[in-house]
Amino acid sequence: MRTWWLRSRALWLASLVWLLAWPGFASDGLTAAERAAGWKLLFDGKSPAGWRGYKQQTFPMHGWKIENGALMCLPGMGGGDIVTNDEYGDFELLFEWRVADKGNSGVMYRVTERHDAPWQSGPEFQILDDAGAGVAATDAQSAGAVFDLHAPSAGKALRPAGEFNQGRILLRDGQLRHWVNGVKVVDCRIDGDDWKQRVGRSKFAAFSGFGAARRGRICLQDHGDAVWFRNIRIRDLSPSAQMPKEIALFNGKDLSGWTATLPEGAKMEDVWHVDKDGVLVCKGVPAGYIRTEKDYKNFVLKLEWRFSPVTRQAGNSGVLLRVQPPDKVWPKSVEAQLQSENAGDFWNIDEFPMKTDPARLSGRNTKKTHMAERPVGEWNEYEIIVDRGDVILIVNGEELNRAWDVQEIAGKIALQSEGAEIHFRNIRLAPIE
Repeated sequence: MRTWWLRSRALWLASLVWLLAWPGFASDGLTAAERAAGWKLLFDGKSPAGWRGYKQQTFPMHGWKIENGALMCLPGMGGGDIVTNDEYGDFELLFEWRVADKGNSGVMYRVTERHDAPWQSGPEFQILDDAGAGVAATDAQSAGAVFDLHAPSAGKALRPAGEFNQGRILLRDGQLRHWVNGVKVVDCRIDGDDWKQRVGRSKFAAFSGFGAARRGRICLQDHGDAVWFRNIRIRDLSPSAQMPKEIALFNGKDLSGWTATLPEGAKMEDVWHVDKDGVLVCKGVPAGYIRTEKDYKNFVLKLEWRFSPVTRQAGNSGVLLRVQPPDKVWPKSVEAQLQSENAGDFWNIDEFPMKTDPARLSGRNTKKTHMAERPVGEWNEYEIIVDRGDVILIVNGEELNRAWDVQEIAGKIALQSEGAEIHFRNIRLAPIE
């Protein structure tokens, strides 16, 4: 029962990869953690509000219906493709789908309405009964593909026709990723020469602007087959997007709201400073940390970090959570590791009460599930969900670790100085209420 609960809850907590083992469940609402992380429902299981027909003002009068909390496209009824009222640029989309035997459909994104059909402007997350259609799992027209442009990688675990599958699309800063049932099957860029060449060799070359729009609508395709969609939710990842009730922990100007713990005689300004670009720079020596002056208990924390882009020297640091007094090196806390090639590890400092996967636990360290960091010197993003007894670590959109039965106690948030120059920016927090 504990495993089922963790997996179900993880699916929709903000970011992801929260998709390691979805059991397929229906929900009519968002959790407090999801709301804090910026998720919103695109379909509530009851009403088609927020959707309309392609190039139409209203939702189709026929061809689509709501059935058992799912939005169903009726086969052969000619309802047509439907699109969101709102447009999205960078985004993360989660949804569940199932198709009838040999069924075909798709989810398109950044769709404009300049052409006759949505597929003529927006890339498509292909939905298909691979087995029924006689299509290989790694074909560029199989489920999870960027239709006809990028084939899914090996290892896709597609469920049979009639069963719900989970899809995830993450598009940010030109990098596009698709997941099927928790397995990443596509990882590509849509802003370079490779993408242009692929489009140029495809049928999409005939349509001006295909895959080039920076913003557009989400589209559910009517391909003439029965298909069901449910648990559709999205969050805006554009640079200007903020989490609801977001608090900036770093103002980009100075270290207001932070205090330092360093060896005797060392001053904060000797180790930490804000550069001309508003980046918080840590020299790395001596060892110590800065911490928030305020306590935080349950929250979604986002920050970006990189090691020096000049020296490109790998290094070590960490984000300390629920830090308890007294201040010392190192204080009782849960550490989200930042050491190069180990971001996403947990370290348990001073016997902080928590549980992690025993298969990846060695002493106080719990290893990440896989590597998700970018090359040393490039910016990475941490998303850390601290929600009652659960702590989830997400690096560059991929869930790498989780802990449970973590002591729920308010504490500081700290950034370590641990031997190498490291930079931070966009440090912000949304409380989970």
